[in-house]
Amino acid sequence: MKESFDIFLIVMAVAALGVFVALHFFEAGYGYLFDRRYGPPVPNRIGWVVMESPVFILMCVLWACSDRMWQAGPLALFALFQTHYLQRAFIFPLLIRGKSKMPLGIVLMGMVFNTLNALMQGGWIFYVSPADYYAGWFSQPFIYAGGALFLAGMAVNIHSDSIIRRLRRPGDTRHYIPRGGMFRYVSSANYFGELLEWTGFAVASWSWAGAVFAWWTFANLAPRAASLRRRYEQEFGEEFTSLRRKRIIPFIY
Repeated sequence: MKESFDIFLIVMAVAALGVFVALHFFEAGYGYLFDRRYGPPVPNRIGWVVMESPVFILMCVLWACSDRMWQAGPLALFALFQTHYLQRAFIFPLLIRGKSKMPLGIVLMGMVFNTLNALMQGGWIFYVSPADYYAGWFSQPFIYAGGALFLAGMAVNIHSDSIIRRLRRPGDTRHYIPRGGMFRYVSSANYFGELLEWTGFAVASWSWAGAVFAWWTFANLAPRAASLRRRYEQEFGEEFTSLRRKRIIPFIY
């Protein structure tokens, strides 16, 4: 089982590299970058629930079927992971304003990845990791450092999303440059927060499975942030350029 799981991780890591390269040529077609080439549009609220809920549900199944379900280490990682997806799959969609849409193809691709990621994270935490892997878990510094990074990243992500939601008044369809919060330092603060979350989770889990997910997050979000930067430059010109010069973390736009 361990050998098969290792092959699974390698395939996922290589696939992330392919996504990273592809997204430099094809923009992710939703949100500000919405593109009908990715399929017929579906309401954003429905799309987010359908796209994100499989990982939450499957992780619950993997946890409930595991002999480790009440072990402190696996339970702590499970709680961190599910806290993010509870918010992303069931709370975040309810907060979406307006009648924006996303392409069905993006929803389906998200469902596939989230299902595979549940197998990757839940498989390692509950089934593949050695039986004594979590012995003395809470005496290790990485669980606290990783947990702190995860919670900080989640706070940045949620706060940044709230700033984006407040950019428009009802009926307004124009685009605006997000300001305030971590947007003072990075142009895509919501993506920065999510990357920080899953880097923290990788540290907390101290596993290759967590590291591959952090790599997937970077491979998916960094090119998307670069695409947004280009769109901002085209639409806002010098206003955005002057703001970008003030960024202290230019790597994530």
